[in-house]
Amino acid sequence: MGSSETLSEKDMPLGLDVATFEEYSSQSKLLLEYNKMPTVNKAWVFKSDNDNTSKAMFLVSQTNLLANKSRKSILSTHISNSVDQTVKFQWSPFPIEITGVSTVVPSPSGLKLLVVRNGNGESLTKLEIWNQCQVEKEINVPQSTHGSIYTDAWFEGISWNKKETQIAYVAEEPPLRKPSFTDSGFSKKGSNKKDSNSWKGQGDWEEEWGETYFEKGLPILFVLDILSGKIRAVEEISRTLSVGQVVWAPHSPNGSTTYLVFVGWPSENGFQETPRKLGINYCYNRPCSLYAIPNPFQNECKNGDILTLTELTSHGLSSAFFPIFSPDGKHLVFLSAKSAVDSGAHDATCSLHRIEWPSDGVPKEELTIHDVVPVVMCPNEESFPGLYCSGFIPNPWISDGSAIVVSSVWRSRDAILSINIFSGEVSQVSPVSDYSWGLLSLDGDNIIAVSSCTIDPPKVNYGHCTAKLGQSSRWTWVEVSNPLLTCSDRIKSFLSDCNINILKIPVTGPFDGLSNGAKNPYEAIFTSCKESASHPTILVLHGGPHGVFTSSYYKSCAFLSSLGFNILMVNYRGSVGFGEEALQSLLGNIGSQDVNDVLAALDYIIEKGLIDANKVAVVGGSHGGFLTTHLIGQAPDRFVAAVALNPVCNLSLMVGTTDIPDWVYFESCGKEGNNYFSESPSVEYLSLFYQKSPISHLPKVKTPVLFLLGAQDLRVPISNGLQYVRALRERGGEVKVIVFPEDDHGIDRPQSFFEGFLNIGVWFKKHFNK
Repeated sequence: MGSSETLSEKDMPLGLDVATFEEYSSQSKLLLEYNKMPTVNKAWVFKSDNDNTSKAMFLVSQTNLLANKSRKSILSTHISNSVDQTVKFQWSPFPIEITGVSTVVPSPSGLKLLVVRNGNGESLTKLEIWNQCQVEKEINVPQSTHGSIYTDAWFEGISWNKKETQIAYVAEEPPLRKPSFTDSGFSKKGSNKKDSNSWKGQGDWEEEWGETYFEKGLPILFVLDILSGKIRAVEEISRTLSVGQVVWAPHSPNGSTTYLVFVGWPSENGFQETPRKLGINYCYNRPCSLYAIPNPFQNECKNGDILTLTELTSHGLSSAFFPIFSPDGKHLVFLSAKSAVDSGAHDATCSLHRIEWPSDGVPKEELTIHDVVPVVMCPNEESFPGLYCSGFIPNPWISDGSAIVVSSVWRSRDAILSINIFSGEVSQVSPVSDYSWGLLSLDGDNIIAVSSCTIDPPKVNYGHCTAKLGQSSRWTWVEVSNPLLTCSDRIKSFLSDCNINILKIPVTGPFDGLSNGAKNPYEAIFTSCKESASHPTILVLHGGPHGVFTSSYYKSCAFLSSLGFNILMVNYRGSVGFGEEALQSLLGNIGSQDVNDVLAALDYIIEKGLIDANKVAVVGGSHGGFLTTHLIGQAPDRFVAAVALNPVCNLSLMVGTTDIPDWVYFESCGKEGNNYFSESPSVEYLSLFYQKSPISHLPKVKTPVLFLLGAQDLRVPISNGLQYVRALRERGGEVKVIVFPEDDHGIDRPQSFFEGFLNIGVWFKKHFNK
């Protein structure tokens, strides 16, 4: 059966026909090549006795399609610096695969390594302490102590103390006892899972933190004492507070009590302060504070009094997260998303703050909070647009402790910044170009980073600090030859025929009621083929709506470029990276301002003669799917084909089923949405939500649409997409639907991603070739 001629229609796989069979086969081979490319997730650098040499460890992942998960490995290197600012990386011959490992965390000295192996089902969580040649300690954690350790990017907090004798971390609380039953009725003694004569009931339902946290236990703070192997929970924290991002505070001068600093999210953040956990993933608008609490192995004063929880950021700051201490322990630095919390936008411009840690090492509630980097409202063209930072690397400090180095969005690029925590001076460290840069680690005052753009896969770079501290710091960059990030000659050939341009799209009005920031140009990233006007164009729209596309390499878009499509990614007003006024302008205006911005960007490149107006398709996920389905309804004659991934199609349906109903109110009503919150919205607001939804324009839709839906999606439940699909079919529309039973909002499980984008490529080819 090597060709479509030998395969009958009835033998075709579901959803394929003779016309698409060969296209499906050839595109799958190309997509496999993109899937083989590894990704660098993290890097750590350890200093040696020689000032000019260091060691580095890179955590690398690669898609394992057959296992439907990522294959993780560690690759090590020796770094040698010369006085003439040349650098040499001596890589180990092969990477070492780490199987069954949830995360690894080196100790501050680099002499020890924590390996976490989370259990599945009834299996135990295991903690391993490694030295440079062997396992020193292995601890099997019973489920009665805690469940899996949090290794996500939000609640995760694993921190070694300075002496490297204890580790603080966040894990799921132990399973709560549930009622048990036998053939005689309720069992007072409980039941054993292996007892066939009894069973466990469900008990009371408890709120969870929504999307990606389904069936995850409450995040609780624990401390492991390595020598004894004992684990203690920090019991003074209320169950109404979810814990994450823990760090050790500096030792007090008298050497008595040590403290843990962590982020706490209250569960009473539902409508009218009701005890509801609204979805937290991707949502920076959840109130949170920094807290300090004594080490549970020392939590008792000399007079026998128990030391208690101290809130550090309660005075007018509704958000505080990702705490880090300066190397000398005198300053606590942290991020805030106060603008998001106060406005209701799920993401917004961050601010950076500093607290001077008490000299006696004892935290107090009245500590002064200093503003380091304020929220930037309306940046001048090309100036610093504000801080859009999703966290810190383990040690972001330059050697004198005066500044941190971070990654941040800078309009349509990712950039590396240096921030002086005393003066607030922000400097762009990475080169200014169409490339995006991501921080991996510091090597003293030098920097290891990755750079990429939409047509150039990631490369490892090394930045030499050429201006010493006290001066305006500057870095010079060199590309590092490495075995980490490789792609096939075929992919290189495809992408070498493409170009990238970041276009500034003028706002044409009307300007009534607009802030100055909302009048500034927004941007679009145009990845074009040679002689772009002769090639079809795919309009790619990000979600959020307060997300962003940067010029970084995306294998999904690179794959589509390789198929001969121009790619236009629009960062409409409301995207992060352009200042707070532009971002806030979208609240209350979804379905109109964002739609008009996208159409204006499309008109802009058509008027420039860059693309053919008759050869345009559109794809987007989440709010990008909201825009996709809006566009094919509001501009029904402009798109040859469309693809929507877990799209928001009906806000009036979504408000009662999503984990973030507040999103519907804020994005539909603006900041005033806070005044209208209700779990039972009125007919008036249900009508408003419907009017702002793509489904209200459905009768005008002519465009063939492919829907990719995750059945486990709690953010935009599958009912939203299916209602639109069935209504479109009812009107005779051309629709194809693929449902991924085990996927949530991201549809990012390896096999699902592969099948999804393969179908996207085939769908677009099919309709452009008609």
